Amino acid sequence: MNFSAQKASRKWPCDGPTCGERPVVTVAAILLIFCAQAAPAAAARKSGPWSPEAGSELSRERGPKLGRTALPASVPLPRARPAEAPAAQPDKSGARKQTSGEPAEQAAPAPPPPPSACRLALTEEIAIAPSIPDIHGPGECGGEDLVRLEAVVLPDKRRVSVKPAAILRCPMASAIVAWIRTDVAPLAANFGSVISDLDNFDSFECRGRNRMVGGRLSEHGRANALDVRAFKLANGQSVSLTDRTVARAFRESMLHSMCARFSTVLGPGSDGYHEDHIHLDLMERRNNYKICQWDVLDPLPPIAPLLPAERPDEAPPREVAAKSDATRPDAAKSDASEPDAGDTTPPAKKRRQNRRF
Repeated sequence: MNFSAQKASRKWPCDGPTCGERPVVTVAAILLIFCAQAAPAAAARKSGPWSPEAGSELSRERGPKLGRTALPASVPLPRARPAEAPAAQPDKSGARKQTSGEPAEQAAPAPPPPPSACRLALTEEIAIAPSIPDIHGPGECGGEDLVRLEAVVLPDKRRVSVKPAAILRCPMASAIVAWIRTDVAPLAANFGSVISDLDNFDSFECRGRNRMVGGRLSEHGRANALDVRAFKLANGQSVSLTDRTVARAFRESMLHSMCARFSTVLGPGSDGYHEDHIHLDLMERRNNYKICQWDVLDPLPPIAPLLPAERPDEAPPREVAAKSDATRPDAAKSDASEPDAGDTTPPAKKRRQNRRF
């Protein structure tokens, strides 16, 4: 049905007093027709799915009335992940990538560093030396790549126990193991037995040199030194390295073997602090400078008695030579000092006379 103002004027001519009401009726009819056409579209928008275009139209329709953009009643969720979808791939570090929907997880701890070449070489075939955690502090004390040297395995599978176990850097422990296996064990055979224990006087200890408070840090504080006092043999004999009664040849051989393997060797005669033990370390110095100070001393002579022995009863009597007064060297002197018998001058007066000259 087509409707227009011209057709309305033909059908209803305006001749009476109500002719002025025809324009109002015409406008009302137009509004009714517009509302009838817009009603199906509004119903479709309400019943159909939401889209950005529909949301913008809704905001334009309601915006002037509400004063702000109106949101839809419900927000649609994304579709579920299909079962045939590939799993999430881990990154290069081995950790799975986190998706946006997963909660944040704590960072995984860093993996431990790989074992050093020294650690790989220090196997159970030559030493019992388990690894221990690194030590950091107090101060500059501590070290990395540490082991607890418990025993040295000799080539014949015998064990030399380190008592107490020494905490050392791996290079220092490896040097001790090679020294005992190659040098000490053959030298100990000269005593008619085999070595069984190593007397560890001191290993890792956070302190200054010579235990001086405020002094420079000792290599013991870096787990890079060992103090050796004696060896114990399988027959129960103890061999002290600073004992003068021990064979000098053995002590000199020990001195040469130590100075060839370690950068610092301090013993008796070095500084007064190493008279009863031998200090060994691998301190790094410029131009590979080494210090080897150990006086291999001879045995002490027998101590003479404090008092002379008593004279036996059967000993002959001592003979005293008679000497005349003339032969004595002090005879003339004594005669000159004696006063003259005929001189009666008092001694006090003689002293006064002598003062005049």
